[in-house]
Amino acid sequence: MNKNTYVVIMAGGVGSRFWPYSRNNHPKQFLDVLGTGKSLIQMTVERFQKICLPENIYIVTNEDYYGLVKEQIPQMEDAQILLEPTKRNTAPCIAYACYKIGVRNPDATIIVAPSDHAIFKETEFVEVIEKAVIGAESGEKLITLGIKPHRPETGYGYIQYIHDDTEEIKKVKTFTEKPEYDLAIKFIESGDFVWNAGLFIWKISAIKKAFKAHQPELDEIFAEGLSHYYKDDEKDFVFAAYAQCKSISIDYVIMEKAENVFVILGDFGWSDLGSWASLHDIKEKDKKGNVLEGNVMAYGTKNSIVRSFSEDKLIVVQGLDGYLVTENDNVILICKKDDEKQFREFVKDVKAKKGDEYI
Repeated sequence: MNKNTYVVIMAGGVGSRFWPYSRNNHPKQFLDVLGTGKSLIQMTVERFQKICLPENIYIVTNEDYYGLVKEQIPQMEDAQILLEPTKRNTAPCIAYACYKIGVRNPDATIIVAPSDHAIFKETEFVEVIEKAVIGAESGEKLITLGIKPHRPETGYGYIQYIHDDTEEIKKVKTFTEKPEYDLAIKFIESGDFVWNAGLFIWKISAIKKAFKAHQPELDEIFAEGLSHYYKDDEKDFVFAAYAQCKSISIDYVIMEKAENVFVILGDFGWSDLGSWASLHDIKEKDKKGNVLEGNVMAYGTKNSIVRSFSEDKLIVVQGLDGYLVTENDNVILICKKDDEKQFREFVKDVKAKKGDEYI
């Protein structure tokens, strides 16, 4: 394995579209969503151990989740766990991790990946990542991964690329975030668009140049601070740094603005597991398209998810089509499973009217 290859795993989100299964104190990435006996973050770490040295894997997460990381990945050294004092989206998270690795190894090539995605063809995934790493090492490319769409999904971002049959790594033309259904259909029909998998590969020199050019505030915050801090006061530095950071995504401030952005296409059984609908899509279903888990009975029901894991409670449903019915701890939720935008409203309203104990 190349000692200059590093992985940054982003694990600070709360998974609000997976509420009430995903909670503030135990979010989606720390749950066994797929029923494999391992959490999503455990599977992600194992996946990347096939690509880089274990000591070159870093996890960026909220300081509230330090205990969960240590519990689930006990082999991870504290120096590899980067703790955010507050949520500031992906741009500050990535800047913190990349600039820190850059201090350790200015020749690093960094893979940035979410902690909560599903990959069902790991051999193919490793092959694509290795090609992307080679592509990033050979120049100043900012590379992302694209997945060929098989439905007009409105919950994913899309990448339009320039067709070039002579190159595996293709120039990106545009990014579009979560289009309306009719536009998503046009994207698929055109053949020019792929789903944005949210994985990035670049040399440390390339991403630092991009921050300097397109987000100089973040470059100034992290480049100067991380080159001078002493180990004992990194926590104080990060707290002060995040107080200056806006909540902004890496797609918005870098990927959509930089000229040297490329995409490599992959087919490795990917799902971002961002919602109940995406979980329904990949789970094994009965003849009527239902995912029934736990102590459940269903009559005249189709295309639905019904989950119960309380031994003393039985869920019986009848006449549902496209619904989610789930019982998790102190919350029972019954709603249309495809209405993803509504889930954030549920969480917002419940927090405001009922309190944090339900969130």
